[in-house]
Amino acid sequence: MSIPLATERDQTITKAVNSYGQRLYRFIRSRVASAADAEDVLQDVWLQFSKVLQVETIDQVSGWLFRVARNRITDRYRKNQPDLLEDLQQTGEEGSFIKEILFSEPEDQAAAELKELFWNALFEALDELPELQRNAYVWNELEDKTFQEMADQSGESIKTWISRKRYAIQHLRTRLQALYEEFFND
Repeated sequence: MSIPLATERDQTITKAVNSYGQRLYRFIRSRVASAADAEDVLQDVWLQFSKVLQVETIDQVSGWLFRVARNRITDRYRKNQPDLLEDLQQTGEEGSFIKEILFSEPEDQAAAELKELFWNALFEALDELPELQRNAYVWNELEDKTFQEMADQSGESIKTWISRKRYAIQHLRTRLQALYEEFFND
């Protein structure tokens, strides 16, 4: 059984991994909280690099790799900011109150009704938002799009999308706070 020869594109990718892998990892690791986070970001960078249809069109591979790494770190940092919907909940062993309700499998009829009530309240509150603020929240929180992806898709800056999401979260906090208090502060 013979092993097929690597294509020129595969060779370019392999050369980049060998040439820049350790440096890129150290660069990322110095900017994130843990080695696991650094490995995740590095994997995202290599995945994006492998998806580039014509690697040869990148003039400076090292510059491109480090720019993508910086963007991924920024996206991760911004996504982990404390300005998230989960801030409504009390922190503890239970984890995120909002995500527990919205994304869990209900154990009984009462839990199913609570889940439906929260989804309805969330979507009612989202419907009250301007379209771009609603999109910023839905795309980032529910569809897991990064701010970089939204910026690339729209041609607008990352900061614009972050600002839109911030306004959406402020509105959602106000609207969902009463529901939260009704169920959990009795």
